[in-house]
Amino acid sequence: MIQRTIYILAFAFVLLVSCNSGTPKNVLPVNTMKVVMFDMLKADEWYARKLVGDTLMLRIKEDIPLYEQVFAIHKITKKEFFDSYHYYEAHPIAYKELVDSLESYANMQKLKTIKK
Repeated sequence: MIQRTIYILAFAFVLLVSCNSGTPKNVLPVNTMKVVMFDMLKADEWYARKLVGDTLMLRIKEDIPLYEQVFAIHKITKKEFFDSYHYYEAHPIAYKELVDSLESYANMQKLKTIKK
């Protein structure tokens, strides 16, 4: 019950903060950016696990094509992503909102996986 209340409050906070229209038009919105970043983190995790099992030490650089696949799935360019990421890095309040939103999204995805 408490956990559900926390999720509702977190969602309400994100909703209120996302109403701020101070971000430039070329910056991906927090709701888009969090999903892209989540998928990039999953790609990183997959790549890291693959390297651990690479007994022949053939550490082929496969993470860049994985990122390109994530960009293609979300229909964005590498430039759009990195321009947006640099904007969020330069604006600590917006960056905190993004990271909090990403964490909340990751927790929701984890709960969906557990319920299956």
